[in-house]
Amino acid sequence: MRRADRLLAAALLLAAAGVAAPAWSQDAPPPGNAAEGKKIYLADGCYECHGRVGQGGAFNGPAPILAKTQLPYEAFAQQLRNPSNDMPTYSATVMSDKDVADVFAFLQSLSGPMEANAAPAILKH
Repeated sequence: MRRADRLLAAALLLAAAGVAAPAWSQDAPPPGNAAEGKKIYLADGCYECHGRVGQGGAFNGPAPILAKTQLPYEAFAQQLRNPSNDMPTYSATVMSDKDVADVFAFLQSLSGPMEANAAPAILKH
């Protein structure tokens, strides 16, 4: 596991325990459009590391699974704006807050992580 992935996992663990700062709100995420989010996710190249259906990947080190992410919206947006690993920064001038909400809605619309034997044949190679 890469150092950045370990740091993100530790931050998430602390946040879940209510110790991390900033404290992530449990409020509902802003409304997003999953269909638009899919277009943005694909157009901005998120799929290159995280897979077309958020299944994660190993292009530049292990990229996290994003399908049905358990990250609260605020933590997801923070990771986009100020990534803690090799991910590019998506500032508000690159990806608007509406776009972030749309991508989050798309990821939440996915079925979640798949069992290895349930993956489409193209993913089993």
